[in-house]
Amino acid sequence: MSTGGYARSSPRVTGSRAAPSLVNLEQARKAHAGHVLLDRVSLGVSAGQRIGVVGRNGAGKTTLLAALAGLTALDSGRVTRGRDVTIGYLPQAQRLTGTVGGVVFGDAAEHEWAADPRGRAVVAGLLSGVDVRADVAGLSGGERRRTGLAALLRGSYDLLLLDEPTNHLDIEAITWLARYLREYARSCVVVTHDRWFLDEVTELTWEMADGQVHAYEGGYSAYVLARAERARVATAMDQRRRNLLRKELAWLRRGPPARTSKPKFRIEAASALIAGEPPARDGVELARLAAARLGKTVIELENVSVSAGGRALLDHVTWQLGPGDRVGVVGVNGTGKTTLLALLAGLLPVPSAAGDPLPADGRVVTGSTVRTGVLTQEPTPVDPGQRVLEAAEQVRSSAAVGRHELSVSQLLDRLGLGADRQWTRVGDLSGGERRRLELLLLLLAEPNVLLLDEPTNDLDIETLTELEDLLDGWPGSVVVVSHDRYFLERVTDRVLALVAGQLAFLPGGVDEYLRLREAVGQAPGSAPDKPSAAAAPAAAAPAAAAPAAAGAARQRVGQKELARLERQIARLTETEAQLAADLAANASDYTVLLELGARLRAVQAERAGLEDRWLEVADELS
Repeated sequence: MSTGGYARSSPRVTGSRAAPSLVNLEQARKAHAGHVLLDRVSLGVSAGQRIGVVGRNGAGKTTLLAALAGLTALDSGRVTRGRDVTIGYLPQAQRLTGTVGGVVFGDAAEHEWAADPRGRAVVAGLLSGVDVRADVAGLSGGERRRTGLAALLRGSYDLLLLDEPTNHLDIEAITWLARYLREYARSCVVVTHDRWFLDEVTELTWEMADGQVHAYEGGYSAYVLARAERARVATAMDQRRRNLLRKELAWLRRGPPARTSKPKFRIEAASALIAGEPPARDGVELARLAAARLGKTVIELENVSVSAGGRALLDHVTWQLGPGDRVGVVGVNGTGKTTLLALLAGLLPVPSAAGDPLPADGRVVTGSTVRTGVLTQEPTPVDPGQRVLEAAEQVRSSAAVGRHELSVSQLLDRLGLGADRQWTRVGDLSGGERRRLELLLLLLAEPNVLLLDEPTNDLDIETLTELEDLLDGWPGSVVVVSHDRYFLERVTDRVLALVAGQLAFLPGGVDEYLRLREAVGQAPGSAPDKPSAAAAPAAAAPAAAAPAAAGAARQRVGQKELARLERQIARLTETEAQLAADLAANASDYTVLLELGARLRAVQAERAGLEDRWLEVADELS
């Protein structure tokens, strides 16, 4: 590891040394409020590199980006830039004035930008549904973000520096942006907590910690592998963090096939690291505990309709949330996802933007034992004069996480609020720290149904990993609204799309949602207009829309096979757990260990085969 603060985990790929350097930091040092953000860091960005920057909130990611852009003065060291190199910079917050067209196109005539293929792609991808004559001040947060991005991406730069570009974007806009950067960006450095986006766009990862920058080849998946390898050989590494890395790596390896098909993800090394690592969640045990806590009835919607502004957000929806269900909800901004959570929480009627209550028809049935916990996008009221630890201990002094009882102080530490921040007044917390406290207060109240509206906002990757680990052992039902694809796939077991006022089950997850949106002619980032009468059923219920009876029959057969496979996998999971317990109980009997080990390997191999078959059937159905 270099004393200059920049070290690679593996050599650069062949041929990269010939790429011209665009910008370099040399022995850069920068401190703020007594905290060293850059400690004699030397690094550079070469032409053709797409780099992701990760690290805890406050680690200095934004400072690093501003230093590369030449927008912040260093305490020592220097920044050098190649001759004629042009840099485009997107800050986290932008002050935009004027109309959308003025911000994006400036003085350019329409025929000028329309003749540029890249300009047309930007307008179609980010501004579809946005009135170019509208004043920027009246736009929503997502529309303002898309406007700022469009203005930047229309330019021709040698290097793009993007600070949280996915903030306020929906899944479709994030997908479009990832594709655009892969196709058009010459070079880019991206600060983001969106792990799916990192994997899709970047080929090198910079991790910032303690004023240093460590480099890893590949995107987020390869970064997780490299960190797990480092944790395995570093005797001084904290045991809990090693376990978390192994757990996340195991999920990456066993998760959606597309995630592990990347050539840069060294599957052999990953398999060795996660040998014997159990699944992230024991679904059978959690479902049993959830049923015990909740009973058979959790929340049921019966023919429910909700309208706003003359548009149906929910249109005669009938749906059931069962005990232990973990459901993700996706949809374009403005389709009614937050309204759905409010309905499930029993908070309707709620005021609309105009101040009038939203009318709701139909029936919502809530089980007698249900205790909902709701995380909204708006800050939860907490006395700003209280200390963080005091505010948390007012709810509960400790909580059970899996099989362990943890104190409030330990839980705060796990969510990134260490001992030095636990005695800080709530009013002095940053936005990300306040979000972590809100999450903990919610979990300490011990609800048995969690309704989470954009829970990943303002959280760094390490905190997201800790939150995912906490949810892995949480027995109850969960409904998550999020634009973070990685978090949705990691935390939930099935995905619903809110389209044209209907809830549609998506066997293929977010990928299927994007395919359906494209099929009905909705461009990423477009306004959530109701599809045509012919398109809406196709989007809301793709299986039912199949014109051929044979196709419907094939769907029914496939669903039955999936259910059968899930029962077999659950049974083998129980057998595997019992064998593991038997191994521990007979640790001194070599003969018994050999026999049990052979049986365990056979069960694991059978379960792996069933899981592969489940993926094949699910892929055929999608």
